[in-house]
Amino acid sequence: MSETHINLTPELIRAALTTVKYPGFSRDIVSFGLVKNIEVNDGGAVVVDLIVESKNADVPRYIYENVMGVVKELPGVKKLDVNIEHHAPKSKKASANDDPADWKSSVPGVKHVIAVASGKGGVGKSTVSANLAVALSKLGYRTGLLDLDIYGPSMALMFGTKERPGCSEKEQFLPVEVHGIKLLSMGLMVDEAAPVAVRGPLATRYVQQFLRDVDWGGLDFLVLDMPPGTGDIQLTIVQTVDLAGAVIVTTPQEVALIDARKAVGLFQRVNTPILGIIENMSYFVCPSDGLVYNIFGEGGGEREAQKLGVPLLGRIPLDIRTRTCGDEGHPVALEDPGQSMVAAAFEGVASMLSSVLGE
Repeated sequence: MSETHINLTPELIRAALTTVKYPGFSRDIVSFGLVKNIEVNDGGAVVVDLIVESKNADVPRYIYENVMGVVKELPGVKKLDVNIEHHAPKSKKASANDDPADWKSSVPGVKHVIAVASGKGGVGKSTVSANLAVALSKLGYRTGLLDLDIYGPSMALMFGTKERPGCSEKEQFLPVEVHGIKLLSMGLMVDEAAPVAVRGPLATRYVQQFLRDVDWGGLDFLVLDMPPGTGDIQLTIVQTVDLAGAVIVTTPQEVALIDARKAVGLFQRVNTPILGIIENMSYFVCPSDGLVYNIFGEGGGEREAQKLGVPLLGRIPLDIRTRTCGDEGHPVALEDPGQSMVAAAFEGVASMLSSVLGE
């Protein structure tokens, strides 16, 4: 019986190398950009060139052995040379243990990148992100907002715009500017009713493009509205972006705090600072009698902040006006803090957050 002929190509080898994980990570060496060149010569001779930045000598050795093992198994490979160019990390955050910070890069033109995250949906994370960005802008900071919820983008509605992002001469996205905020969202690029039906790897690619190929024009703060959960998109962000830190949004009840702890754990795993906790839907003030009702429980956010040793940045009340402003494309933080207790609460959060970051 004759052998099945498989055309040995660099593309086939690169695909096989996606099964080789970087030590300690769920990501592979191809997505990390370690594979610099692949050559396939006549007679089945293969050359793979890699560049590895690490202080740990075991890392290139591990990668070498795994690349050899994977590529040698491919039909048609008769000879294999794996060349690894090994350097110490250039990052000022480099460590002997290959801390994930060694791989992170800053967002060009942005001083502080802040991730607003939650472990679950339904706690008002996007509402908090939108109003936090507005509150920072009202304090005089140049502020941008990047909606990274690829599957459920909401910022176009919450800011009341359908304007398409532009394109610079360098073929970078140009965010739209609305209510003093530079905004970029998938919701500005697709029709309102059109689902973003893409698999995880493509969604991750969109996120990477949003982070790398945008001309923000110089910002003090870039607020990232993270998708809920701890999946592919979240991992891409925490492993590749030099975050100033994360803000965790939760409601007071235990069922929300359980998931908030998962989000905290994700950031702690990659040594990203937790800047503080925002307790959303903290309480309800009845407009008829002024009585305070703790609809979702009381004190959960404060207890969690104390446990983590981080600030409770603020308690945002449950308020009908917040919802109507979001639906009307006019974030409630735009209102006069003297007339709106929610706007005042977000102003306090923004002020505390800027203080935490030394502004």
